[in-house]
Amino acid sequence: MATRKVRERFPEWVLESTVFRGEHTLVGRREGIGPVLAFLRDDPELRFDFLADLTAVDHLPRQPRFLVVYHLKSLPHNHRLRVKVPVPEEDPEIETATGVWPGAEWLEREVYDLFGIRFRNHPDLRRILMPDEWEGHPLRKDFPMGKVAVNFDKTRGK
Repeated sequence: MATRKVRERFPEWVLESTVFRGEHTLVGRREGIGPVLAFLRDDPELRFDFLADLTAVDHLPRQPRFLVVYHLKSLPHNHRLRVKVPVPEEDPEIETATGVWPGAEWLEREVYDLFGIRFRNHPDLRRILMPDEWEGHPLRKDFPMGKVAVNFDKTRGK
């Protein structure tokens, strides 16, 4: 039902919808993601009120290189939905979901830190796992691995 309702309400936004083993997935444009996510949360028949996870996938060498993936759950209706949004390497930015689900703040910071995808209008977009002086984004497939030993300072927060 969710994929049908989004197609009806935002026909120009939807790129693809699939069902595989009972898992519903919508793929849509990054332009307009905010209103789509708000609709999924606010529509009484859908009520995707819980952002279970927000992550990214690096599909190097395919283009667009990245996917931002939202895993949504409707607690009142016991529905699940996956929303995928392609994000190009040359402009790795998408609108924040913090206005829809405030808990997205930490998840978006993690995606920013590890993949380098920026979230436009995010209230506090900065590294969350890696040290501030860290160069690069370690979950990108082209990140150099195993060249330098890394020492972490455990007294950073003192």
